[in-house]
Amino acid sequence: MTAERDGEVDLKVIGVTGGIGSGKSTVTKILHDLGARVIDADKVAREVTGKGQPALEEIRSFFGGEVINEKGELDRKKLSSIVFGDKEKLEMLNAITHKYIVNKIMGCLEMLRKEQAELVVLDAPLPVEHGFLDIVDEVWVVVAAKEERIKRIMQRSGISHEEALNRLNAQLNDEEYLKHADEVIYNDGSIDELEKTVAKLYIVKKSR
Repeated sequence: MTAERDGEVDLKVIGVTGGIGSGKSTVTKILHDLGARVIDADKVAREVTGKGQPALEEIRSFFGGEVINEKGELDRKKLSSIVFGDKEKLEMLNAITHKYIVNKIMGCLEMLRKEQAELVVLDAPLPVEHGFLDIVDEVWVVVAAKEERIKRIMQRSGISHEEALNRLNAQLNDEEYLKHADEVIYNDGSIDELEKTVAKLYIVKKSR
């Protein structure tokens, strides 16, 4: 069972990660529906790169005004077309935004502790050391077959097979994710199978 300390319930943090098209966000949604509190690192990233935010100005300085639209907001489609075909530029984008994302996540966790939350899911695309591995109690990695992932990316983003493959290849391979895994969720079957797998894990973890 969740431990208590000085009258407060310890917050258990489960990190859910996995490559693009693996179904990471679907697993997080299932956990949310089961009652877990969720921090979505992608959503946090959108917030910290919003109009007028310091991270947006750093992105403009490095990538140029072409990634800013006429409203002064980040043109995410344009930026994606630049970074997903270039690992160095993707790494630079991550380096710019990471510190802002981490600060926001830490603030969210502090708020959840004050609210006496017992279990929170941190949904993050990368198993980074600072701001993910160092603050979660365990890591769940979602994996799926390469062609299934490509199909999902194509359907979700309305892009070609080649573009989807470029996005997949720009990311870490499964081995890099799996070396951090406490639990591995295989997402090659139906949504019903995935829901059953996730629910079983959730019940076990919540009872500890």
